[in-house]
Amino acid sequence: MSEPRILEIKDVTKRFGGLAALKDVSFSVGKGEIKAMIGPNGAGKTTMFDVLTGILKPTAGEVFLAGESVIGKRPDQITKMGMIRTFQTIRLFEGMTALENVMVGCHSRTGAGFIACACRLPSGRREEAMIREEAMAVLKDVGLHTRANEIGTNLPYGQQRLLELARALASKPGIILLDEPAAGLNQYETGELSSLLSGFRDRGLTILVVEHDMGLVMEISDEIVVLDYGELIARGTPDEVRNDPKVIEAYLGIEA
Repeated sequence: MSEPRILEIKDVTKRFGGLAALKDVSFSVGKGEIKAMIGPNGAGKTTMFDVLTGILKPTAGEVFLAGESVIGKRPDQITKMGMIRTFQTIRLFEGMTALENVMVGCHSRTGAGFIACACRLPSGRREEAMIREEAMAVLKDVGLHTRANEIGTNLPYGQQRLLELARALASKPGIILLDEPAAGLNQYETGELSSLLSGFRDRGLTILVVEHDMGLVMEISDEIVVLDYGELIARGTPDEVRNDPKVIEAYLGIEA
């Protein structure tokens, strides 16, 4: 019996004037799976992420998260539904410690309210203590707990990447969308990221990743979908995709 599909993308099209950035794209992501979405620059990968997370509304098509449509919902509403993303450009909060950055992620699913926290009511204090403890646990998961009290933007670049991942994980998503998580990382840091993502997958996290590092993609992915000029041209296991003539042409045709 196959795993349930946590994310379903059905015939999604996105047009900007006369340009179709996405053309009738359909695929799904199974629970507890790492799926990679790859393609040359301009293939439509970031546009797809923007559609999935409510930044853009598709011209046509549907997106279902755990059976519920996300079309027309705001990004914060989609986050509360259990889908969150990171961005290719690091977006940490200036002047906040690593711990505080992750605590922001925890706050997306808490409920004591602004008045309770601002007035230091018992419910607010209890929730703040719980959030601090959970944020430290997430920092430990990514190996940053010893740097919890350092300003996040002062950390080395690779650790800033991990901190952004930790902040996303703190919301306890059902699925996380990672946009170029290995961008700017050296070989050692990429290897550490590979181990982390595989470990999170083994613990039940579902991951959809856009990534140009083909070594990382081939190592961690259960399945890969390939976009080219907004169209889905291939899907399959890493071995199937790396040997697909359409994929070889899309990546190497002109240069070759």
